[in-house]
Amino acid sequence: MLSTSIRLQLEPGERVTLQPVSWQRFEEVLAELGDRRLPRIAYADRTLEIMAPLPEHERSKVLIADLVKLLLRAQKQRWEPLGSTTFKREEMLAGIEPDDCFYIQNYQAVIGKDRIDLAVDPPPDLAIETDVTSKTELSAYQALGVPELWIYAKGKLKINVLENGEYREVSVSPTFPGFAVIDLIPQFMQRAKIVGVSQSLEEFEAFIRS
Repeated sequence: MLSTSIRLQLEPGERVTLQPVSWQRFEEVLAELGDRRLPRIAYADRTLEIMAPLPEHERSKVLIADLVKLLLRAQKQRWEPLGSTTFKREEMLAGIEPDDCFYIQNYQAVIGKDRIDLAVDPPPDLAIETDVTSKTELSAYQALGVPELWIYAKGKLKINVLENGEYREVSVSPTFPGFAVIDLIPQFMQRAKIVGVSQSLEEFEAFIRS
């Protein structure tokens, strides 16, 4: 029986993998860890991963989310941010908590909703991960049908687009076809380490409006 003691024992950057884990046990683990837990989870193919993010991981995900919001404003698009919401679907035996995510094309479907039910609601249009994403995480995103997944790791951005149930890496984001985000995001992520987050965001906004 997994207990919440795992949460206390995990050091930043550590990952625990458990298998096989039934759907019922997965639901029990979510309840045990609680809504305001620090560790994040991924569940697919009866494998459960529990991850404790590093402090720099948290900083990166906030900055990328802010950059995405500026891009959305530049395109005059509306969106609903859902952060690290737990997305799960029993019939697919999959669950995931992204670093951040956005409803863009389907933003109206989730306005005002405190809980998302993927049996009736669409998955987020764009999910973001700011670390090396495991096979379990990728499998969960694929099973839940998330159309676009960004993975930022080691100073590089990978854009994955769902095609026929599997991810294909592309160089142009379908969400932002007019911007070379595969180059811009890493450039301004690195810029933030030199001039700070607020100035990097100001420079990014000026750049995309020029």
